[in-house]
Amino acid sequence: MFVIQGLKYRSILDIGHLTLDQPVVCLVGPSGSGKTTLLRHLNRLCEPDVGSILYRGADLRTIEPVELRRRVVMLGQTPVLYSGTIAENLQIGARLARKPLPGREAMARALEQVELSQSLDSFCDKLSGGEKQRLCLARILLMEAETYLLDEPSAALDRESERHVIQNLADSAGKKGQQLILVSHSPQVAGMFPDGVVALEQGRIREVGA
Repeated sequence: MFVIQGLKYRSILDIGHLTLDQPVVCLVGPSGSGKTTLLRHLNRLCEPDVGSILYRGADLRTIEPVELRRRVVMLGQTPVLYSGTIAENLQIGARLARKPLPGREAMARALEQVELSQSLDSFCDKLSGGEKQRLCLARILLMEAETYLLDEPSAALDRESERHVIQNLADSAGKKGQQLILVSHSPQVAGMFPDGVVALEQGRIREVGA
């Protein structure tokens, strides 16, 4: 859970108070409203000029960045894949975070959760944009974080796939007591989690909740 107090960042964000305590939080608003910038603040990729952010009661500034990013994992808008097989790509997140590598059974389950029907031993160079996005989603799920920050996680998916994949992510996180905080321009995604909607406009909070 995050609590934001008096946060100001350049001319982009001006947030008096905001608590992000829903299992799934959906940041919405027009382009340029500060959604991605706010998301980047939550694992210290950006630092506020003024104000503070608490995570589970601790000021983010007191948590070492590498340790924080093991607990709060972010996936950006553009899928980043590495040369090699799907299995190698699924393991690299845990490898970089110095966590135990997932086994084949766990990797196969992660692919099922994001509805990616590919062999673990196949190579990634022939994947479509939507398949690359699903593979990246599966990779971060295997990192077993406390909180996932997802920037437009369904942008490359069609509407039917979007609903299934996002619901699978939410269900998986809920079973493990994890939190999802995602940026989305999709009315369908926002409508799935009305209590967790946070609407931004010109860097300020316009509305919270249904």
